[in-house]
Amino acid sequence: MRQAAEVLSITPSALNRRVIALEEELGVPIFERLGRGVRLSTAGELLVDLMRKHLAETATMKSRIADLSGLRRGHISVACSQAVLPHFLPEQIEQYQTEFPQVTFSVTNKDGAEAAAALLNYSVDLAIVFESLKHSEFQTLFAVPQPIYAFMSDDHPLARKPTLKFSDCLDYPLALPSNRYAVRKAIQIMADRGNTSLSPAIEADSYVLLQAYVSKTNAIGFELQIGLPSEFDAALVARPLEQPRLAPGLLYIVQRKDRTLPVAAARFAQQMTEALASRYDPDQR
Repeated sequence: MRQAAEVLSITPSALNRRVIALEEELGVPIFERLGRGVRLSTAGELLVDLMRKHLAETATMKSRIADLSGLRRGHISVACSQAVLPHFLPEQIEQYQTEFPQVTFSVTNKDGAEAAAALLNYSVDLAIVFESLKHSEFQTLFAVPQPIYAFMSDDHPLARKPTLKFSDCLDYPLALPSNRYAVRKAIQIMADRGNTSLSPAIEADSYVLLQAYVSKTNAIGFELQIGLPSEFDAALVARPLEQPRLAPGLLYIVQRKDRTLPVAAARFAQQMTEALASRYDPDQR
C-alpha cells in the first residue's frame, strides 16, 4: 500500500480512504486485510482484470486514432520463446520500424505458462511460443512447424553427418536449456520415448553460454531452426535432428481471443505471419 501511494504521489492514509470509499460504493471488500499487508479478494481480482482490459482497450483506441490521423504511432509488447530472440524477432522489429519509426516495442522472454499469464493479464499484445497455449481465451493467429537441430563444434565427430538421430547425441555430453524452455521439454519427450534419462553436462538459461560451452568441448546442444543464425560462428555447426516418432513442434503466434489488437500490434502480427509463411511450409505438420 505504501509503494502504491508513492506511485500516486499521495499518502498511504489518503490511498486507504480511497480504497475504503470504493469498497463502500461496490458493496464488497476488494482487499483481504492480513496481519502484515493485504491481498486481493475475489471481487478485487475481478476488478483488476476489468481495469487491465479497459487499459488495453484504451491503448487500442489511441492506436486507431493515431493511425487515422496518419501518425502511425504505438507500442507493441511481445512475450516470446528464446529461439526467436537472437535473429527472427530483431529482424522483424527492424523491418517494422523502418516503415513505422515512431512505434516502440517491449519484449520479454517467456514460454508456456508465463506467456499465457502475460496474455491473460493484458501485459503483452502477442505471444510467439514453441508450444500450444491451450486456453479458451486464446486465438492462434499462425502456426508453423519448427524442427529441432543439434549444434556442436566444427571438429566434433558427429559434425560430418548431414543429419543426426537423437540416440547419436546421447554418446556425448549434453548442453541443455533449463526446464522452463519448450526445447528442453521436446528433448525430454524424445528421451522418455527412448526410455533414456537425461543427465546434462551443463544446464543453463542462456543460449549464449550454451553455445560458447559447446564450441569449446565435445558437448552437443539443441535449438529450433528459427533460433539458428544464417551463418554460424566458424567454431560451430548445426545438423537437423531426425524425429521419426515425434511430429515437428510448432511455433505459434497467439493473442487474447476477446481482444481487438491495437493497429500497430495487428500489423506487426501480419508481418511476422507473412515472414514465417515465406520461410517455412505451414502445411508440413
